[in-house]
Amino acid sequence: MNGSSVQRTIDAIWRIESAKLIAGLARMVRDVGLAEDLAQDALVIALERWPSTGIPDNPGAWLMTAAKRRAIDMMRRSKLRDQKYEEFGRGNDLYAEDDVDLAMDGEVGDDLLRLIFTTCHPVLSKEARVALTLRLLGGLTTDEIAHAFLIGESTIAQRIVRAKRTLSASRVAFEVPVGEELKERLSTVLEVIYLMFNEGYTATSGGSWIRPLLCQEALRLGRILAEIAAGEPEVHGLVALMEIQSSRFKTRVSAAGEPILLMDQNRALWDQLLIRRGLAALERARKLGRPLGPYALQAAISACHAQARTASETDWARIAALYEALSRVMPSPVVELNRAVAIAMAFGPAFGLQIVDELTAEPSMKEYHLLPSVRGDLLAKLGRIDEARFEFERAASLTRNTREQELLLKRAAECISTDSDLKK
Repeated sequence: MNGSSVQRTIDAIWRIESAKLIAGLARMVRDVGLAEDLAQDALVIALERWPSTGIPDNPGAWLMTAAKRRAIDMMRRSKLRDQKYEEFGRGNDLYAEDDVDLAMDGEVGDDLLRLIFTTCHPVLSKEARVALTLRLLGGLTTDEIAHAFLIGESTIAQRIVRAKRTLSASRVAFEVPVGEELKERLSTVLEVIYLMFNEGYTATSGGSWIRPLLCQEALRLGRILAEIAAGEPEVHGLVALMEIQSSRFKTRVSAAGEPILLMDQNRALWDQLLIRRGLAALERARKLGRPLGPYALQAAISACHAQARTASETDWARIAALYEALSRVMPSPVVELNRAVAIAMAFGPAFGLQIVDELTAEPSMKEYHLLPSVRGDLLAKLGRIDEARFEFERAASLTRNTREQELLLKRAAECISTDSDLKK
């Protein structure tokens, strides 16, 4: 294996293992910021050694062992009290190299769930909670988080640094809350899981259109939450949304890794088990008797697609109505953009374009690549080919995902070809 291959492998391992590693270390050292530093130290050691020694059979256990040794060295150097040594020692037997995976694969009380509730503690601002949890559990870079929020990278970096300092200074307990405290912190936890899933479903940057492992981890956390907060409809709504969306993974990319849009996917290959699970979760949310919230409404929209045997059978009028309901409970330019697409599909592209044109004046959408992408699609359907090409090219210049960029440039090239045919 050459140097570049080793680097790619290490990057992939880090994406998979980092959240577990940080969660396990946080339980032992009781400090989220310190846990991340120790995990990063272990990664640096791996980058130095693995190119010459090879990738170990159990890289997660190797990283945990390296991080533990760094923690012990740090404690010795800083001369922490004997009590801290004792606490650390009591946790050590759980993380022997042979059974580290078993120790990290618990049920409701697992370290990842403790970590997500710790990083979503009310001592932090809502924005800081989301950013920190995405960083530690989702493995997202500050740049990726900034793109998800449509704000500057430096702002996100500052939030994360301040959040870790605040958690450390406040001595926040590393535990899953109960009772009223659980309800109070649930909304942010759900938002974090939702954003984590979205990043896996359509990666903001890099050479892959999707990151299935990130989606799987978000779904796993969602299912755990549904067990411990069974009376909360939005928990079931989010799980329903993720189950149904996950059913499409096999059809979202071609064998060459190229994106396949929803209307072009082979629905016969959608995972029917995941769809059934999603519909059942949506029904649990409805049976709780409260108005559907943002996640349950999005799940209902996904259900419309899942229940249509072919793309042409999609009930776009119902989807447009659901987006209208969603815009009332969660007003946002992105929701409006999706509503425009549904209205265009139900009633014609001219109606959708009218809404999209109004969104072009929205400051937060200035760098959002899907706005010119949707506008280009609607213009193409209306025969305004030159304008459509310009919008596709603009969209391609705004996205950081190379696969998506290729798709948009292909759409722009098709406009040139279509325009040439029309002028013959």
